[in-house]
Amino acid sequence: MTFSLSEKSVLVTGGTGSFGRKFVEKVLKYDVKKVIVFSRDELKQYEMAQEYKDPRIRFFIGDVRDKERLYRAFDGVDYVIHAAAMKQVPACEYNPFEAVKTNIYGAQNIIEAAIDRGVKRVVALSTDKAAAPINLYGATKLASDKLFVAANSYVGEKDTRFAVVRYGNVVGSRGSVVPFFKKLAATGKLPITDERMTRFWITLDQGVQFVIDSLARMRGGEIFVPKIPSMKVMDLAKAISPKAEIEIIGIRPGEKLHETMITEDDARHTVEFDNYYVIIPEFPWCPQEYVKQGKNLPEGFKYTSDTNTEWLTIEKLRTLLEEM
Repeated sequence: MTFSLSEKSVLVTGGTGSFGRKFVEKVLKYDVKKVIVFSRDELKQYEMAQEYKDPRIRFFIGDVRDKERLYRAFDGVDYVIHAAAMKQVPACEYNPFEAVKTNIYGAQNIIEAAIDRGVKRVVALSTDKAAAPINLYGATKLASDKLFVAANSYVGEKDTRFAVVRYGNVVGSRGSVVPFFKKLAATGKLPITDERMTRFWITLDQGVQFVIDSLARMRGGEIFVPKIPSMKVMDLAKAISPKAEIEIIGIRPGEKLHETMITEDDARHTVEFDNYYVIIPEFPWCPQEYVKQGKNLPEGFKYTSDTNTEWLTIEKLRTLLEEM
């Protein structure tokens, strides 16, 4: 499968979110035919249209729960980036079936519409919370990941291929801890759920570029995992407000001390490259070239935020935040 963005139509679900906006900004630098922003919020689409005057952008109101609307939106589309999701952990815990309808049923709708409309490639965004999940958000995204990987089994004679990108917390995205801490910094007190907590971190720009790179290299069925640094939440608090009083409030329902992106069991069919890992699907059609080109991981390997080899210090965190 050859890959090029030149003269291609690209659609991004959840296109008015943090990822979607940055993706549109970056992909417009390529010689694309058009970029379709698919989302539910008409106000956000209006505001985005005022910011981006490029005639190649199309705005499409719709919900991934609505299969018929996806069939219409995918007409003539070459590549789909699926970023729409319910992702706030407390909201998913309190509204569980709403999360199921968006994150699982929505994923299946994307798959069926993509196959039937002849979309060439689909990359679905996942999360570190999908690996060994303990909350509903992670569980629904794990189910979504499984759906997208298995979808390659029943495309038949069609050329449609599906892959997944999994990464950790995005610096400064809406609803993340950075804007929350910045807002509270003026009070002189920052709430921390547990002083031992660690998280994977990636910038929005890095996340978008990794998705574009994965779109280019995918063969179908892979879960791509970037090598990214970890940070201690205590260090983040000190980077944002060095003199703030830290209030330990306890771990919230569905929250982990440390995050995982590759479990020990997944690692047995994962290969390593310089800047990323690829979890290989356990199906007969899996892309064997990755097995030959990548490096197998040692027995007992797992990729977790507390055992990472790369860390963001307080100084690095402060520099990163200044660049936002």
